[in-house]
Amino acid sequence: MVLFDLMMLSLLEVKSKFGAEFRRFELDRKNPIKFDDFHKLIEDLHGLQNIAFHITYLDKDGELLSINNDTIIEHMLRVYSGLLRIFVQRKGKEIVCQLDRETD
Repeated sequence: MVLFDLMMLSLLEVKSKFGAEFRRFELDRKNPIKFDDFHKLIEDLHGLQNIAFHITYLDKDGELLSINNDTIIEHMLRVYSGLLRIFVQRKGKEIVCQLDRETD
C-alpha cells in the first residue's frame, strides 16, 4: 500500500480542455517532461497536428498563465497537487476561460 501511495504522489493528474473536448492524463514528477514533448503530447491527445495553438493553466490564485517553456512545467510539477487544469486554444483566438465547475 505504501508503494502505491508513493507512486501516486509522483504523478500529477492533468485535465486538458480544447473547445468542448476534455482529456485526462498524468505527468511523472520524478521524470519531468520537456516543453517540446509536452506540446507534442497535447497535440496528439487533441488531434491538433498542423494547427497552431497555445497552452495555459489555471494557477492556484485563479489566474490563467501560459505554459511555454521547461521552467514553467518544472514549477507546475513541483507546486501542484491534485488536479491541474490546462486550456488549449488556437493561436490568434481570444483566450476564454469558463470556470463552470464541472465534475472532475
